[in-house]
Amino acid sequence: MAVRTLGHSGVPVTTLGFGGASIGGLYEPVGEDEAAATVDAAWAAGIRYFDTAPHYGLGLAERRIGAALRSRPRDSYVLSTKVGRVLEPADGHGDDLGHGFAAPATLRRRWDFSADGIRRSLDDSLTRLGLDRIDLILLHDPDDHEEQAFREAYPALEELRSQGVVHAIGAGMNQSRMLTRFLTDTDVDAVLCAGRYTLLEQGALDALLPAAQQAGKSVIIGGVFNSGLLTDPRPGARYDYAAAPEEVLHRAVRMREMTEAHDVPLRAAALRFPFGHPAVASVLVGARSTEEVHDAEAQLRLRLPDDVWADLRTEGLLPEHVPVPTGVPTGEKSLR
Repeated sequence: MAVRTLGHSGVPVTTLGFGGASIGGLYEPVGEDEAAATVDAAWAAGIRYFDTAPHYGLGLAERRIGAALRSRPRDSYVLSTKVGRVLEPADGHGDDLGHGFAAPATLRRRWDFSADGIRRSLDDSLTRLGLDRIDLILLHDPDDHEEQAFREAYPALEELRSQGVVHAIGAGMNQSRMLTRFLTDTDVDAVLCAGRYTLLEQGALDALLPAAQQAGKSVIIGGVFNSGLLTDPRPGARYDYAAAPEEVLHRAVRMREMTEAHDVPLRAAALRFPFGHPAVASVLVGARSTEEVHDAEAQLRLRLPDDVWADLRTEGLLPEHVPVPTGVPTGEKSLR
């Protein structure tokens, strides 16, 4: 699978990355064996970039990804996790569905964007993963902690990078404004933008993506299916982690009609779309089964006729100024 380098870091990521939230029990439980088989299927498909976070299932995703990767040569893959939420023991019982995860609520999250909190979060993640290093560290959702994130958390990341503890640093959020500030005001290598650069919405094109391109930095795209709406647009489908509004659902249904007129699944167009912009290095796809991994690989490899994008423009479903991809995602080399 083709790879691209994150900014000037020298860290290579496969164009298709594995997002760990789903095997952390996002919305519904995933068994241990199924989670392991899903990561194995991603490896067999050529995916060598794996992303996780303490938030995903209260550390469950980190433990599962670490267990699945531990026997692989450490230099053969790239791993990212996130900081900003420290996990602490909790007295509660039951599950974590209040935060979206079907996982035991034996821990609780505490926001911490202090320098000490960043270092503790990294150490805890390494313990859960059972690995000796993490390649890319991302500040996770600092929306309500903006000034502390820039004043305390970011310098801590920069120090970790200068010490060689990590090779690349950045931030991951569901918004583009603050990510743009990270690109323009700091020396991050990459940012992870979830849900803001998809077939349905392209807010990241206003400032984020041009800023990344100008600075020679990279953008990783998450949430490419907008919480599932662009895989199967139907009443009750999720958009931005909640039920899709009627107007948004109608647009997604019309998009599906347009792509399927060319024998192209909507999810294939959604998965391929972000690669129209040169600043995009990788697209993360969350999978909870081997079938979902195989499907994502197959959709990414489909050759989409240019008429798909032209028809979406004609119908007013895709603005004229938005760049679209051609061919299949390529890179400088391939990872074995």
